[in-house]
Amino acid sequence: KKVGEKYGMATISEIMNDCDLPMFEEYTDMIQIGARNMQNYELLKAVAKSKKPVLLKRGLAATLQEWLLAAEYLLVGGNPNIMLCERGIRTFEEEVRFTLCLGSIPALRELTHLPIIVDPSHAMGKMRWVKDAALGGVAVGADGLIIEVHPRPEESSCDAAQLLDKEHWNDCMNAVEKVAAALGKKVV
Repeated sequence: KKVGEKYGMATISEIMNDCDLPMFEEYTDMIQIGARNMQNYELLKAVAKSKKPVLLKRGLAATLQEWLLAAEYLLVGGNPNIMLCERGIRTFEEEVRFTLCLGSIPALRELTHLPIIVDPSHAMGKMRWVKDAALGGVAVGADGLIIEVHPRPEESSCDAAQLLDKEHWNDCMNAVEKVAAALGKKVV
């Protein structure tokens, strides 16, 4: 929270247990419900009572309908501030961490009014493929991207293989801006 305030950035953290909600209310600007908790209905009911925006990640093997029904728990419980995050699903593919289901974005556009974010970092699991997946997300109409960045990825305590350093981040963002511009969109 202090770092976010120092740099004028919003803070988000993944909640794992409904008893932690008071702490999240105090220290975060947004609450993330991760893929493994997408169908934790008690957690969804508790977070629904919060006024904080919620980032709801797609479960590892969730259908679009199951994902939207999880979002419905939040909506019915009183929280309309939800963003969906496509982060890939588990398939038989072994080369990438998850199969990034870009086809879900246009389908979701027809099924919901909720904003849709794509997380190419978690889906790909390897830095060299994050940019291409991000470009795909923009091209199919995602409202935003979550891309993990670290000044020295090799020193990161987790997910080092998928983190973009400054050079790769700049290259990725330049490409994202070009694809967005070609579609009449602006990156903010």
